Amino acid sequence: MLRKLSPLASLLTAFGALSLAPALTPAVAAESAPVPSAHDIATLVTDRDAVRPGETLHVGLRLQLKPGWHTYWLNAGDAGEAPTLKTTATGALSGQSETIAFPTPVRISEGGLMSYAYTGDVLLPQTLKLTGSAGTATLKAHAEWLVCASTCVPESGDFSLNLPASPDAQGKTTPNSSAEGPLFIHAAQSSPVPSPFAASVSSEGLLSLSGQGLSAESVKRAWFMPSVTGVIDQVAPQTLDVKTGTVTLKLSWIDPSHRPPTLEGIVVLQDAAGQQTPLWITTGSAMPGAGASSPSIVAQTPVIPPNAEGALWKMLVFAFLGGLILNLMPCVFPVLAMKAFSLARLGGSHRHEQIQSALAYTTGVMGSFAALGVAMIVLRSVGSAAGWGFQFQSPVFVIGVAWLLVMMALNLLGVFEVTLGRIGQDATPRHGVWGDMLTGLLAVIVATPCTAPFMGAAIAAALSGPAWAGLALFLAMGFGLASPYIAIATIPFLARHMPRPGAWMAVLKQALAFPLLGTSVWLFWVACVQRGAMILPVGLGGAVALGMAAWLFGTTQRQAMIRGATRSVVIGRAIALLALLLAAASLTRLDDAAADSRPITTPGEIGIVAFAPEKLASLRDEGKPVFIDMTAAWCITCMVNERVALQSAQVKKAFEEKGITYMKGDWTNRDETISAFLREHGRDGVPLYVYYAPHKDGTILPQILTASTVLDAIK
Repeated sequence: MLRKLSPLASLLTAFGALSLAPALTPAVAAESAPVPSAHDIATLVTDRDAVRPGETLHVGLRLQLKPGWHTYWLNAGDAGEAPTLKTTATGALSGQSETIAFPTPVRISEGGLMSYAYTGDVLLPQTLKLTGSAGTATLKAHAEWLVCASTCVPESGDFSLNLPASPDAQGKTTPNSSAEGPLFIHAAQSSPVPSPFAASVSSEGLLSLSGQGLSAESVKRAWFMPSVTGVIDQVAPQTLDVKTGTVTLKLSWIDPSHRPPTLEGIVVLQDAAGQQTPLWITTGSAMPGAGASSPSIVAQTPVIPPNAEGALWKMLVFAFLGGLILNLMPCVFPVLAMKAFSLARLGGSHRHEQIQSALAYTTGVMGSFAALGVAMIVLRSVGSAAGWGFQFQSPVFVIGVAWLLVMMALNLLGVFEVTLGRIGQDATPRHGVWGDMLTGLLAVIVATPCTAPFMGAAIAAALSGPAWAGLALFLAMGFGLASPYIAIATIPFLARHMPRPGAWMAVLKQALAFPLLGTSVWLFWVACVQRGAMILPVGLGGAVALGMAAWLFGTTQRQAMIRGATRSVVIGRAIALLALLLAAASLTRLDDAAADSRPITTPGEIGIVAFAPEKLASLRDEGKPVFIDMTAAWCITCMVNERVALQSAQVKKAFEEKGITYMKGDWTNRDETISAFLREHGRDGVPLYVYYAPHKDGTILPQILTASTVLDAIK
């Protein structure tokens, strides 16, 4: 009987092999020769490796600043000078640009002066409209910029970059993204967007934003950075006043008698979680956000440009492959076992029943992915740092999923059955369309702690681009997750070779309950790590109450099938309902339980340092190699990678011999610092592994690690 199930296992393995087959071809570097100095490394980069006429090319000056050094924004502040960049394309294609789309700067206040600046690895992008005929374009650029620390040093550079045309079979040209594309994505994400709020400024210097969504809950801090200097006292405190629908900042005019008729610049709104939303405002304009036409601002460039349908299709393929490979991730195994049982049950069914089951399961999967995608896109739009698996940062959600798995395990063990009968009068148990849809929902729920290859880029694109494209990418991931079951149920050859139902299925059904119970044990442990041991009595107590409710329901269910709606059946069902209500009520006690205890902490492992941006910058400045491990207790992929690769004897020995600092960031609970680091590297979830060789940029490792993968990266 086990051999009869082998076609299912073989098909899943084949799908995984097919999905891993297409490797990403390394992109030809769209980056010029560097212009190094003692303070930074400057290069010219583009967002694609090949060009064609009539399209817009994104090009930019990349400055990799040494720790402690900074360069300046459009308005440098009380001291400094804004960078300049002039880029010209010649050859078969031509174009020219001198306008920089400046990202949002940080404020640096020193010695009574205010500067608006950039630190670290910064990209100053601009757009170049290419005209001409198909062929190679040569970019020539001249840039000048000022870098400052305790002293200021003017720097300049001349750059050259050749971009070929890539002819296809029809002799046309198609654009392709470059290895530097994520730099432009990050610059777009950190750029100000046109403000949706009406802006005005009074003669007394009261800058006001008004509109729906502004409240004391959504705005905890705010500050204004003007587009030009000499208008306001940039060091003076900007007193914040927030009322429902209105945010007011008190500015100090330098000369009230010569204040400008309009005021332009960036207002940064920060919520309680520290998430910042930069808005470009123009006071007194007819339309909120009219300042987007300013030379310093361009509309936020989406990850999927509207003129590059090929990029969207590429991301859709990535999303599909990521969802497909998700079937092979350890977190989805319990649900795959249930689907194997479902397929075996359908082995003797008619073709239309098999197809109906596949469609119901696919609906559950894709509907759940769509709901998850909408939730993440909406949360991002209002400034939340929601990423893949964000819901597992809530102990209430973790405990709720653990309870759901316990109930499904009890169902598989035969404690109760899903029926279509009324209370007291149960019909024959059925596992039809609704059961298949529920299984699809469960597959998505338990899949979110895992991140498969290809998913990182797809999720980043989904959350950074237009909402419609983001939803399409989430649906593609869902279709990838459901596709093996669709293939097995709809391809006649595979459907005919499904094992026939028999008595052996009862044993298999009960055996499949134990992977679900094991997963629930892991989730209870995750909740303990998040909020402390006192959460365990509440979580396990609720599970006991649910178990009692399931037992009472099953007992009365069997009585009702034989004797009908007797008094004992009704009483038993009432007690079961009361147990369910008690379990639900205990969820409200989770926060109280968490307040009485602390998250479980494990003793610090030798050689492992807690992630901190300042510590990372210090180590890199000293020329020490650093390995970054971004992980979470609810991420099974992370845990498997640690056991298989990072904690292996070979890797530990190599780290010790090379003096590599192993730095770990724990994203089990919400952490804005780690969220920001993930976004900087084009990721919206864990795991993320980055290796910094001495005095070099970070190298991102695959999401699935082996010891040899790590050893090759740190050579």
